[in-house]
Amino acid sequence: MGNEHSQILGGGELLPGISVVVPVYNSEATLVALVERLEKVLVAIGGAFELILVNDGSRDRSWEIVGELSQRFAWIRGLDLMRNYGQHNALLCGIRLARFEVTVTLDDDLQNPPEEIGVLLAKLGEGLDVVYGKPSELQHGLWRNLASLITKAVLKGAMGADTARNISPFRAFRTVLRDAFATYRSPFVSIDVLLTWGSTKFVAVPVKHEARAAGKSNYTVRKLLVHAMNMVTGFSTWPLQLASFIGFGFTVLGVGVLLFVVMRYIFDPSARSVQGFPFLASIIAIFAGAQLFALGVIGEYLARLHFRTMDRPTYVVRQRTTEKEG
Repeated sequence: MGNEHSQILGGGELLPGISVVVPVYNSEATLVALVERLEKVLVAIGGAFELILVNDGSRDRSWEIVGELSQRFAWIRGLDLMRNYGQHNALLCGIRLARFEVTVTLDDDLQNPPEEIGVLLAKLGEGLDVVYGKPSELQHGLWRNLASLITKAVLKGAMGADTARNISPFRAFRTVLRDAFATYRSPFVSIDVLLTWGSTKFVAVPVKHEARAAGKSNYTVRKLLVHAMNMVTGFSTWPLQLASFIGFGFTVLGVGVLLFVVMRYIFDPSARSVQGFPFLASIIAIFAGAQLFALGVIGEYLARLHFRTMDRPTYVVRQRTTEKEG
């Protein structure tokens, strides 16, 4: 990974054209069709282009197919990561190697139709920096859609932009934005948050969203919720603010309970017995729960700091395909 990282830090002029980055995970059944459709679209758009396929620890023949495709087409480059690092980590790896002025990202399952790339590029040409392809109709199940909504709500707080409601893996942006996160090194990655470090000119346009061509989604409800948790503790401070708010609220409640107990003790002699113990025990339990909640939130942030001090790599490239001359 060091070579790619230093390459970006060292700058380098971007060439006019389009870099398409696709994270690959167990997609042997769709890769060939994806490349064929992409070729037609990119040739029709005109100009220079490339496709960067980042194999994110696939367990099937995906990497073999990537190698075969890179030998057939000079405009395809492949990278094989040491293990499964996650979709956003694989995207970051490919984005850092993009050579052209515009980068387009999409999934490998053909749910993001390559034919819609022109829609994103047309909107990008209106002076914007990032354009998302918002699915006109999601092709997921109820629970997956619900988890996606929760993740997007979390990202809205982390990104500080309303566009977070419409984010998707199908995006086009100006490659120069990567300079804003060129030195970023952390195992917890959100491309969408990192892009906000370089620009606020975001927009989303409606695009088609097709059913999966093969297999099933690798993003389960659990993985989406874990991703949301990583994003909220890795890129925002509002959980700490929430913990402070809860602590302040219970402090006010505690003062109110104290006043209540003191007033009853003064004006109601019958209350000067152990009968109020269950009430007080309940209040103490609530306070203890609030304290543990606040400590848990702080612990999550300390864990993130711990992982960063370990200098754990965002990704490591095992090998890459040999570029074909052409």
